[in-house]
Amino acid sequence: MRKSAEERRTEVVRAALRSFSRYGFHGTSTDSIARAIGVSQPYLFRLYPTKRDIFLAAGRSCFERTSLAFNAAAEGLTGEEALNAMRRAYGELAGDRELLLMQLQLYVASSSDEELRDEVTRWWDDLWLLVAQLTSLPPEDINQFMSCGMLINVMVALGISDGHQGWDVLLANLPGDGAAPSGDEPSPEPLRLSAALPFPFAGSPR
Repeated sequence: MRKSAEERRTEVVRAALRSFSRYGFHGTSTDSIARAIGVSQPYLFRLYPTKRDIFLAAGRSCFERTSLAFNAAAEGLTGEEALNAMRRAYGELAGDRELLLMQLQLYVASSSDEELRDEVTRWWDDLWLLVAQLTSLPPEDINQFMSCGMLINVMVALGISDGHQGWDVLLANLPGDGAAPSGDEPSPEPLRLSAALPFPFAGSPR
């Protein structure tokens, strides 16, 4: 049965995400994407006119998945409860290494391409505003949440194991249930990487 153009576009985005996340914008050829889904380059360019369009479609899918996950996680919640739920949701998303690496590739490519930079900046702003709207927390809390998420991206991409002391410091400073207790509350067990992210890293104990 012949696939529709929309089904082919979905296949293109999936194949592009695999290649771009590993090799970046300049290291990925449109020929390799076309071959991965079994179509010709001319047909690929009927679906997406340029390589940049394919890259943007793959990048857009990452931000859309993150936004959907945050919306679902924070449903019916607000404040730090909503932020905690989104942190856990991001931990689950970060288990998809291709999604995480694609985010980093977007930022690298945007640094030297104004058209990409404008689009990725808009996605980033929209995500920041979404977290702010879902939590109603002050800007400094949103900045801390987003900053911790970016640092998690980098540490995971580098394969830094959960035995590294940086993880304890990072997770202990996350807003919400990672915060230090006050008053006479008993001190919780130190947060480990495994408490936030559900997958092993290179070099981490199995």
